[in-house]
Amino acid sequence: MENKKIRLNANPVVAYLQKPAAEFTRADLIRFVEENDIKMVNFMYPGGDGKLKTLNFVINDLDYLETILTCGERVDGSSLFSFIQAGSSDLYVLPRYNTAFVDPFAEIPTLCLLCSYFDKDGNALESSPEHTLHKACEAFRQVTGMEFHAMGELEYYVIFADDEMFPAQDQRGYHESGPYAKGGAFRAKCMKYIAQAGGQIKYGHSEVGNFVQDGTVYEQNEIEFLPVPAEQAADQLTLAKWIIRNLAYEMGLDVTFAPKITVGKAGSGLHIHMRMLKDGRNMMLDGGKLSDDARRMIAGMMDLAPAITAFGNKNPMSYFRLVPHQEAPTNVCWGDRNRSVLVRVPLGWTSGVDMCSKANPLESQADFDTTLKQTVEMRSPDGSADVYQLIAGLCVACRHGFEMADALEVAERTYVNVNIHDKANEDRLEQLAQLPDSCVASADCLERQRSVFEQHGVFSPAMIDGIIKGLRDMNDRTLRRDIRDNHKELQKLVTRYFHCG
Repeated sequence: MENKKIRLNANPVVAYLQKPAAEFTRADLIRFVEENDIKMVNFMYPGGDGKLKTLNFVINDLDYLETILTCGERVDGSSLFSFIQAGSSDLYVLPRYNTAFVDPFAEIPTLCLLCSYFDKDGNALESSPEHTLHKACEAFRQVTGMEFHAMGELEYYVIFADDEMFPAQDQRGYHESGPYAKGGAFRAKCMKYIAQAGGQIKYGHSEVGNFVQDGTVYEQNEIEFLPVPAEQAADQLTLAKWIIRNLAYEMGLDVTFAPKITVGKAGSGLHIHMRMLKDGRNMMLDGGKLSDDARRMIAGMMDLAPAITAFGNKNPMSYFRLVPHQEAPTNVCWGDRNRSVLVRVPLGWTSGVDMCSKANPLESQADFDTTLKQTVEMRSPDGSADVYQLIAGLCVACRHGFEMADALEVAERTYVNVNIHDKANEDRLEQLAQLPDSCVASADCLERQRSVFEQHGVFSPAMIDGIIKGLRDMNDRTLRRDIRDNHKELQKLVTRYFHCG
């Protein structure tokens, strides 16, 4: 029977080869290049700034194509990562065949592949972003016997000239339709290209944030993904940001993933959902309720939450978003369907009721397994994050929960089922740990808890050192307090970090 995932797959390489990307071989890609008039190949790989870098190859002949696909190429690591010295900077980049996609922007037909870094001895580079995530997933599997899956909610603002027709209501853009929401066509095209590049998208929609300033419209949108193995999730998010920016440039628009672009308006987050699978079964539930394993996972995140901001909140504007009384968290706690908490347990189709037949009386009762849909969501990260470091850090934290003797007690102690910012909950609020309020404070938290991230060889000491130095170099320990009411200085910060991550 034809594979359902192939039948409607948007990736032209999958459709042509009639096999899932996970099964691509070198011979498959060579055949695709030959039979589809591909003239160029691009290697792409994340740098130390979290953005994708590109190396272009013109296909001279079949031997050269086979050489680059087999041997990869050399790159200057010291120009990509701050922790690599110029005296020993050569690295190899090797393509991962299962990431192949056709560049939707290239005038010349081009096949793109994401790459992994290797050192002079032919070993995976210990401090590279994608290998750190790989090690985190392997350690999680060894400790728990389960697979770690993730997905992201990618929020961004699209910016364009105000035409003053059908104005949207300020800060009321959630799921708005056209003509009041103007960015729908751009978002739909982004989603199409992301899917063609292998992204597994759940849905897209307009978000809460929208405002007009000096004749310019700022409209917030979101593209949310489906849960996949964590390494794929990081690849997809990184590619999605690359695609959104390139399409905006092509269409004469501007976009930003910055955590905050003005005071008093919604900031943009990068919420990460997670689940654990064993033999294809979602271990987040037990009898329709959150399992003890899920609670251990949450407890690990509660314990390491302050340090996780070092991976997920990397510039000073991140901490102008993480302030009380908005939908961004400030307290280390978790709860069900509660957007004031750090870790949220979303509504999970656990009622056992067939709502489809109620909405559609002609449909007979269905026995559809909805258990795979249950996740938990970390709400602190934003678009400044290094996606690979962030998901690796979350994977470490979730594994850490299984290594904590008191994990279930920690989960019980940090659970809240109300809006924690309500005045009636002031006493409860004082009992909860707080997230850091600056990059420098975040670095301090990582310094204190670094040993957990370095366990099992996941995060290399060099990478942790580099992250801590980068955060401390922001020199923002009192910045949020110092310029809170200084619009001019805030705008300078917004401009400086507008294209972060």
